[in-house]
Amino acid sequence: MTNPSPWRATVLTLFPEMFPGPLGASLAGRALASGLWEIEARDIRASATDRHRSVDDTPAGGGPGMVLRADVLAAAIDAAEISPDRPKLLMSPRGRPLTQARVAELARGPGPLIVCGRFEGIDQRVIDGRGLDEVSIGDYVLSGGEIAALALIDACVRLLPGVMGKEASGTEESFSDGLLEYPQYTRPQLFEGVPIPEILTSGDHAKVAAWRRAQSEALTEARRPDLWAKIPPKAPNRPGRQKTPKNKTDG
Repeated sequence: MTNPSPWRATVLTLFPEMFPGPLGASLAGRALASGLWEIEARDIRASATDRHRSVDDTPAGGGPGMVLRADVLAAAIDAAEISPDRPKLLMSPRGRPLTQARVAELARGPGPLIVCGRFEGIDQRVIDGRGLDEVSIGDYVLSGGEIAALALIDACVRLLPGVMGKEASGTEESFSDGLLEYPQYTRPQLFEGVPIPEILTSGDHAKVAAWRRAQSEALTEARRPDLWAKIPPKAPNRPGRQKTPKNKTDG
C-alpha cells in the first residue's frame, strides 16, 4: 500500500525566491525537510510570451499602476496542472477573511494553489475564468500576495498530522473554539513582583479550566466584540446572556 501524497502548496508569484523563506525554519521547516508537506514556487513570468517577458499592462479605463495580464496569468495557472480537487486561491485584500475554520479545512485537503498578485491587481477575467477564491488575511494592503501566502501556508502546515509535538497545542489556542486564547504563565514563580495566578499552581484541573475559559471570554469580549457576538448564549460563564423568563403578556 502506497503512502498518501503529502500536503502540497503550489505558489504562483513573480518572486519565487521568497519561498520557502521563513517556512524553511522551525516547525514548518522540519516538517518540510521530513516530507510531511511540500512547496512549489512557480514564476509567473515564465509564462510571458514576448522577449521582454512582460506580465502587466495599464488598467483599462485609466488610472494609476499596472495590472497583471489575463493571458499570462491564466497560462501560468494552466501550466501548474493541479488536480481538480485542489482549491485555487488568490491572496487579495478584498477577499473573504481567513479564519481558523477555513485554515483547518484547507489543512485537511490536498493543499491549494495560491496566486500572489502584484501591482494594482490582476485581470478580473482570470479570477472568474479560473475560479479563483479570493482570500484576505486582514484589512490592510501589502506590496504583494507573497507575505499573505506565507501566513496562510504556515497556519495550515502547523495543523498537519505529525507537525506539532503535542496535539493539544493546536486545539487550545486563539480561535480554536471562537475565543481568544487565555493568558499563559511559566517560571519564575515571581517576576518583577508579580506572581503566577495562584489558581494555576493549585493542581485543581477543573478550576484551572474554568479560570482559563473565563479569561478567554473576558479577553474576547473586550478585544474582539465581533467574535464575542458569535458565541452561543449557552456558553458557560458568559454573563448577561441568560434566557429572559416570559412575562404574562408573552402568551
